[in-house]
Amino acid sequence: MIGRGKTLAGLLAVAILLGGHASAEPYLAVRYGLKCESCHVNPTGGGLRSDFGDVFAQTELPAHPIRGDWGLWTGEVVNWLRVGGDVRYDADFTQTPGSPSTDHLEMQQGRVYAEAQPIANRLIFYVDEQVTPGDPINREAYAIYWAADHDWYVKAGRMYLPFGFRLEDQTAFVYDVSSITMYAPDNGLEFGWMRNHWDTQVTVTNATAAGALPSTNGKEYGLQASYVESGWRAGVAAHDDDSPFARRKIYGVFGGVRTGPIAWLGEIDSVENEYAPEAGVTEAALLLEGDWLVAAGNNLKLTFEHYDPDRGVADNGESRWSLVYELTPVQFAQLRVGVRDYYGPTAIPGERSLLVFVQLHGFL
Repeated sequence: MIGRGKTLAGLLAVAILLGGHASAEPYLAVRYGLKCESCHVNPTGGGLRSDFGDVFAQTELPAHPIRGDWGLWTGEVVNWLRVGGDVRYDADFTQTPGSPSTDHLEMQQGRVYAEAQPIANRLIFYVDEQVTPGDPINREAYAIYWAADHDWYVKAGRMYLPFGFRLEDQTAFVYDVSSITMYAPDNGLEFGWMRNHWDTQVTVTNATAAGALPSTNGKEYGLQASYVESGWRAGVAAHDDDSPFARRKIYGVFGGVRTGPIAWLGEIDSVENEYAPEAGVTEAALLLEGDWLVAAGNNLKLTFEHYDPDRGVADNGESRWSLVYELTPVQFAQLRVGVRDYYGPTAIPGERSLLVFVQLHGFL
């Protein structure tokens, strides 16, 4: 914890007024007209928050922040080392026609983050470790070098790949198509160009994130470019996976717009498979989302998704409606309550199901 809370809060206010950077989830970024590299150490979002992100999470995000004379948390251990964490615990109930209902209580994930800056704001070493459930799993471990003006960077190591919106819900249908999620990092290089309204990344990785065998010699080449204005944004993404056992071309377009208290997001992704037995099969997924800021710390999310596993076959797609209420009563804690209604081809009753869930989310 630190005693520079007033200074950081002032920086936050200035940044929001100027519309310069980002927030924790895509709808927040759209709502405030920002990019991802301000609220997160990772320029493409996710993981440990920056000083700016920590201040936002304690002053703007909660409905009733608890205030005191202890200052604001930034995870600072010493002036060159910061830490953080994320814990999610789920309770869910699923009902499927013709099958017994199921329910689960489970730890979704527990992660710890660490950032070391041997050269302040220029050279960063970063680690994201999943410590539960199961055995520890390293999710990210990379070094990043920033230019003096912070308008470009080079990253090397194990990292999440940039592709479309980095959604909180890792079960989203667009992830079924791209296979690029926060559970599928890869090893490689990333170059980023962040000048003015542009947010662009070029990546070269080992092509293991999309399911290829680590022993193969293929590579995956990625490009993502976004243009961010205060009230809207638009972006495109493409990945060429040339690994011998998973030849795929992945394309995406995404964007968002703010209309009063509602932030709208949309993304369309498609995959062209070139490896047997899926050669010639084109998959596609659509996501449309609206997030209504009901009151401070209260967000109502409505999402429609559609997934087509083979565009050459009629009536084989699956759709999903989701309604989720997100309450952040105080800093560092969030309660999410939601329902997801799945329905697939009408000839398959088992493809219809209803999921109700409650999630407790703690973060630092």
